Amino acid sequence: MAGSKNYYDILGVSKTATDSEIKSAFRKLAKQYHPDLNKEAGAEEKFKEIGEAYSVLSDPAKRKQYDQFGHEAYTNGASQGGFGGNPFGGGFSAEDIDLSSIFDDLFGGGMFGGSSRRSNSSRPQKGRDSLVKVNLTFEEAVFGCKKSINLDLDSECDSCDGKGGSGEETCSTCKGRGRVVTQQRTMFGVFQSETSCPECNGKGKTFKNVCKKCNGKGHVIKNKEITITVPEGVDNGHQLRISGKGAAGYNGGPNGDIYIEFTVKNHPLFERKENDIYLDVPVTITEACLGCKKEIPTLTGSVVIDIDAGSQPGDQLRLRGKGVKDPMGKKTGDMYVVLNVIVPTKLDKKQKDLLKLLSETDLDNEKEFKNFSKYL
Repeated sequence: MAGSKNYYDILGVSKTATDSEIKSAFRKLAKQYHPDLNKEAGAEEKFKEIGEAYSVLSDPAKRKQYDQFGHEAYTNGASQGGFGGNPFGGGFSAEDIDLSSIFDDLFGGGMFGGSSRRSNSSRPQKGRDSLVKVNLTFEEAVFGCKKSINLDLDSECDSCDGKGGSGEETCSTCKGRGRVVTQQRTMFGVFQSETSCPECNGKGKTFKNVCKKCNGKGHVIKNKEITITVPEGVDNGHQLRISGKGAAGYNGGPNGDIYIEFTVKNHPLFERKENDIYLDVPVTITEACLGCKKEIPTLTGSVVIDIDAGSQPGDQLRLRGKGVKDPMGKKTGDMYVVLNVIVPTKLDKKQKDLLKLLSETDLDNEKEFKNFSKYL
């Protein structure tokens, strides 16, 4: 679909809609525009558009990706280090949509008939996507790193090569069609309904010898360890897509994808705001009054900065290029040094006398005092 279309607008829901609200809106529109019920021009195209919107918004990983980056998440195609060119998504297209599976789930098989739209469980099907949350330290997020993750994935059974058994024969229940036909009454009248054959699970074939390891399913759950490369500059909520490393597909279909979502631990000194870094630097009253040179930490080591005489609490000094590298590789942020003038709480007599002398300084012409005094 065109990149300018908004999936939320297509389904007529808000961006904060719940899963049930999205499903309800989709069900209503799907019935309204189903080509077997709506013969108006453009109904079938609208029907597919609705299915595309639902396929994204009903999937937590794809919805989060869409909310963060819009259609840009699906258009950055360059590949990098075995991952999608866009480190937070990438690669989704209309071909990823399994409309027949969506409508089978909602309406119970081919509820409206129509052989061209029947779900065929013998066709190649992409494996399920997985979402994994990974914790990072502040430094790991800023500079990038490698991480090993363990997860349980649906994988092809190695005992039967994913077939489910041996001695294949035609299913006696569906006669090899993979589907059985029934009729059901709905609000629109009586409709012919096609569903997957319960005997062969829609494959049209059964086995004389069912695989004992997978019980005929062809798939088993395996624990796998995967090493990922975390790009420099990722932040809380960012996602990394690992293409083709998810659950195994069916009938020769491609593997699913793994989405890695990052949670970054706070740093005791540095505060991050997008790609910029903020650092509160404590200075004494005399340093603020007289000015000084001050050694401070940065992300890449210590530097010495000049603090001007007469500096005020909250003044900011900007260090260009000392922030975080943009994860998309565009630029590096800046670092802002925020002056925090510390007022001493314990003074000896000599120090108090010096401050009393300082208090005699005429500040009436300073703009802060003038603005305040005129309201007295």
